[in-house]
Amino acid sequence: MSEIITEVIAKYKYVELRYSIVDEKTGDVLTEVEFPLGYVHGTNEVLSEEVEAELEGRTIGDTIEVPINGDQIYGPRDESLVFTDRLENVPEEYREVGTTIVMENEKGESKRFIVTRIDDETLTVDGNNPLCGRDIIFKLEVLNVRDATEEEIEAGGTVDQGPEIEAGPSIHEVQ
Repeated sequence: MSEIITEVIAKYKYVELRYSIVDEKTGDVLTEVEFPLGYVHGTNEVLSEEVEAELEGRTIGDTIEVPINGDQIYGPRDESLVFTDRLENVPEEYREVGTTIVMENEKGESKRFIVTRIDDETLTVDGNNPLCGRDIIFKLEVLNVRDATEEEIEAGGTVDQGPEIEAGPSIHEVQ
């Protein structure tokens, strides 16, 4: 009788995950990633220490939930990062709730703002991370675990480029 060997998540293992971020209070899914996230366990900062520790020892098919306090990650909301301007001062392409606008300060540092409100006369943008002030739950499903190649270990993840994903906070941002 042959025994099936199940790969276990440990350092230098290549892991693929599917994840979603859920608002703990409302149960609303804030972000859901359709494409698997691939990384090499223990070699980079793709995941927070808390999430990586919870994944240690898991196998294909395991699902975990990790509660995270958004304020611990990003600090409390900063109301000075919320700006409202007259609608006529805002280019047409930014006049939609959810649109991301990248602005630069006088030092050349860029900051992302999200359009959060529009009415007949004004538009409001918020530079706080959307997860500030929220208790969230990372739901992760382990899709694949295998030995990483030398190239993947050096890169910290997959070496072929997949699709660019720009829909909400990334798993790196939520750490």
